[in-house]
Amino acid sequence: MLRYLLPLIIFGVLSIFLYIGLGLNPRDIGSTRIDKPAPDFELSQLNNADKTLTNKALIGKVSLLNVWSSWCATCRYEHRLLMYIAQQGYPIYGLVYKDTRAAASQVLKQVGNPYVVNAFDQDGKVGMEWGVTGTPETFIIDKQGIVRYKCTGQLTTERWKQEMKPLIEKLRKQQTVSGLI
Repeated sequence: MLRYLLPLIIFGVLSIFLYIGLGLNPRDIGSTRIDKPAPDFELSQLNNADKTLTNKALIGKVSLLNVWSSWCATCRYEHRLLMYIAQQGYPIYGLVYKDTRAAASQVLKQVGNPYVVNAFDQDGKVGMEWGVTGTPETFIIDKQGIVRYKCTGQLTTERWKQEMKPLIEKLRKQQTVSGLI
């Protein structure tokens, strides 16, 4: 009798694991940066190599850091939403990840530039410090420079409306801790 029930039990256990697995996002591997200060960095700007962008530019306001590349097809899909978000008054900083200046600049000329400024991370070292696993990825940084959210993969209108925008509005209403800024 056990000989006939054992395959059925194994099938049942495997079915449960499969059902649970289907509900998971395989791209969402979490982040060790959540609720921790944004990593220190100083990178040249994409369109002006003589100027730099540092993590200090992210302090004092709630902002987004979008990691993107010209060669990233998914980045192109989310670009229209980024343009909309920027037009609504939300500051977006770009981190051009493992790319060339010419290619990244060309993309922005073709499709528009939603970014306050872009940092140029040619070798990807700064991206690695942020825990970037690929492009696109977007972080929300609070007024104190603490990472509060990470979106791995393409931003969607639903994710923006349901998760990110409400969090940004909540963070904007919070008082800045004196002495940190």
